[in-house]
Amino acid sequence: MDRQPDGELHCRRPDGQLLPEVPPPAPTPSDPVQALRARHEAQGLRIHARTARPGWLGERLDVGAAIDVMHLLAG
Repeated sequence: MDRQPDGELHCRRPDGQLLPEVPPPAPTPSDPVQALRARHEAQGLRIHARTARPGWLGERLDVGAAIDVMHLLAG
């Protein structure tokens, strides 16, 4: 790390290369929950208490079938 004449700090990697500047974080809305709900509504999403509830009946995972499906999606 070295300080520039104007007081700004420059960070360098061990090999001496200058680390790139990081952009400032995105602004956070004053009501992030309402902002997220508005975005979901605009996208047509309906998220509720049972959204993440699995729809299966408790049977064991068929690993072979899962791999077949995932393999097709990867292509």
